[in-house]
Amino acid sequence: MSRLRTRTRPPVTLALPALLAVAFLLLPLIGILTRTQWGELADHLTSPGVVEALRLSLPVSAWALGLSLLLGVPLAWLLARVEFKGKAFVRSLVLLPMVLPPTVGGVALLLGFGRRGLLGPWLEDAFGVTLPFHTSGAVVAATFVAMPFLVISLEGALGGLKPRYEETAASLGASPVRVFFTVTLPMVAPGLIAGAALTWARALGEFGATITFAGNLPGTTQTLPLQVYLLLQDKPEAATSVSLLLLAIAMGVLIALRGRWTGTPADRRTAGTGPAAEETPAPQNGAPQDDADAPAPAAPEGGRWPLHAEVTGFNRLTLDAEPGTTIAVVGENGAGKTTLLRALLGLTPRAHAELWLGDTDVTALPPHRRQVAWVPQDGALFPHLSALANTAYGLRARRVPRAEARREAQAWLDRLGVGHLAQRRPAQLSGGQAQRVALARALAGRPRLLLLDEPLAALDQTTRAHVRHTLRTHLAGFGGVCLIVTHDPVEAVSLADRVLVLADGRTLQDAPPAEVTRHPRSPWVARMLGRNAWPGTASADGLALAGGGRLVVAEALPEGAQALAIIAPEAVSVHRDRPGGSPRNVWPGTVREVTAVGSRLRVLVGSAEAPDLVAEITPEAAAELGVADGAAVWTSVKATEVTLVRL
Repeated sequence: MSRLRTRTRPPVTLALPALLAVAFLLLPLIGILTRTQWGELADHLTSPGVVEALRLSLPVSAWALGLSLLLGVPLAWLLARVEFKGKAFVRSLVLLPMVLPPTVGGVALLLGFGRRGLLGPWLEDAFGVTLPFHTSGAVVAATFVAMPFLVISLEGALGGLKPRYEETAASLGASPVRVFFTVTLPMVAPGLIAGAALTWARALGEFGATITFAGNLPGTTQTLPLQVYLLLQDKPEAATSVSLLLLAIAMGVLIALRGRWTGTPADRRTAGTGPAAEETPAPQNGAPQDDADAPAPAAPEGGRWPLHAEVTGFNRLTLDAEPGTTIAVVGENGAGKTTLLRALLGLTPRAHAELWLGDTDVTALPPHRRQVAWVPQDGALFPHLSALANTAYGLRARRVPRAEARREAQAWLDRLGVGHLAQRRPAQLSGGQAQRVALARALAGRPRLLLLDEPLAALDQTTRAHVRHTLRTHLAGFGGVCLIVTHDPVEAVSLADRVLVLADGRTLQDAPPAEVTRHPRSPWVARMLGRNAWPGTASADGLALAGGGRLVVAEALPEGAQALAIIAPEAVSVHRDRPGGSPRNVWPGTVREVTAVGSRLRVLVGSAEAPDLVAEITPEAAAELGVADGAAVWTSVKATEVTLVRL
C-alpha cells in the first residue's frame, strides 16, 4: 500500500514570488516558441551556414567532453577523497569559470595560451600549436567553461559514495587504480553520466570565451552559438530557429537526466529488503543451504600464518595469535574495536600497527598488498556485480585468470550454501545470503588475516544462528587468524577461541571465553553477558560499593583492593515483603522495567540503597508477586552467590 502524502498549502507570501520566478524563467522560452516561423524552420536549419556550424559544434563539444573527462574525473576524485592544503582554493578555482563573465574567460585564455601569453609561445615553438583562431582554440574555450559541471557533479557523487566499498576492495588485493575503475566509477555512474551530459550541453552552447579566444571563423571556430549571433544581424527569423534547436537540445539533456545533475548516486535497493531479497531455498539438486556436515575447506594455498601486532596511537596493545585462532573483540562504543581492525588494515591515521603475518613484515605495505581481508558490518558487496563476480573480485585483483577465478569463487559460494545465487546482484539477496557471499568473497581472496566487523549484527535471530553455524564450520579450516568485532555474547562464546576486551584502546582482558564469562573484568562485559556488575573497594566484610552501600560476600578480598562484584540475575530473589532468613544482602526497590527473555522475565529494580539490579524470574512468580512497572518490591542476594573479580 502506498503511503499517503499530506499536502500543505504554501503561504501566499512565498507562493507569489515563487510563481513570479517561474514566469520570469519561462517567458523568454515562450518568446522563442511564439516567434519561431515553423513553416520555414526546416529551411533555416538546413541552410549551408547552419549546417557548417553544426558540423563544427558537434566535434568541438565532443572533444571538450573528452578533455573534461580526462582531466575532470581525476580532479573530482582528488577533491572528494584526498585532504590537502589549499583544497578550498582548488575548489574555488573549479567554480570560477561558472561565475566568471565568458568574455573575461576568453581574455584570460588569450593571456595564458595566446601567442603572447604565458604558455602560447612555448606551444608554438615546441609543437607548432597555435590555439587562437584555430579549432583547437574553440575546444580549449569550451572545455574551460564546461569542465566545472563535470567536476561538481562527480564530486557530489563521490561524496555520497561510502568509502567502505573502496576500502573493502583494497583489502581484497585491488590496487588504487583498479579500485577506481572497477568499483568507484561504476558506482558513481549516474553522477558521471549526468556531469558528462551537462558538460557536453554547456560546451555545445559556449559563446563568449570562444569568440574572444578563438575568434569567429566560418568552418574553423564558428560554432552554432556564434552562428546565432551573426544571424541576428541579418536574419533574425533564422536566428530564432537555430536558438530553438539549441533550446531543444538543452531541454532534452535536462529531461533525460531527470534531476540527476546534483551528482547524488542513483538510489539502490538495500540488500535484505523487498520481495526479491527474501530467503530463497537451494534447489533440491543443488548446493545445500546448510553445509555444516561438509568438510571445512583447506587453508588458502596450504599456508599457516601466525599473527604478531604492536599497535600504537589511540589503540595501545600487543596482539599475538597462532594460526587458526579466532579472537572476539568486544568493548563498549568508543573502545577502539573498529579502529584496531582499520589499523591492521593500514586504513586509519588514529592508530598504527607494526604487523607481522607469519615471517612477513607487512607494516610498510599498502592495504591492497597486506593480504588482510575485511568484511564490514553490512558486507559492502559491490552492487553492480553479481554474487559470483563479487566473490571472484579478490582473485581477479591478484591476477588469477578469469575462468579459474570464477571456478574457485563458485566453489566458495557452494561451500557457504549460496552457490545457487551466483548470478544475483546484492539487491536481490537477503541479509543472510549477502553476509555469506561477503564471507565467501573474503575467504576466496586467499587472505592471511581475516577481519570481521560485526558480520551478523544486521541479521534476524534465525538467520544469525544459521550464518553463525556456517561461519564456525569454515573458520575451522582457515590457516590464518580471524578477528571478529561483536556485541553479541553468543557470538563471542561460540565462535572465538579468545575474547579480547578493549577499553579506551587498551587491553582490559584477553582470555578464553569461559574465563571471561566466569570472571569478566569489565562492568560492560559483565552486563553484555547478562550479569549484574557492581564496582567497589574490598572491605573487612565484603565490598564498599562505588555508588554507596555495602555488599556482603562469602569470600572477601584483601582490604582496599579494587574489585568487581558479579551477580547472576537468576541469583537475585524478588519478594513482595522484606524477606527473613539467611540472605544478608537485602534492599527495598521499585520495578523500573520488565522484559521477556525466552520463557523467563527479567526485572530491573532500582533502589536508593544499592545500584540497579536485574533479577530473572518466571512469569508465574511475577504474577504471584504482582510485578509491574512502578511496583514496590524487595530484592535479596545470598553472600555465596556473589563473585568478586579483582581489578
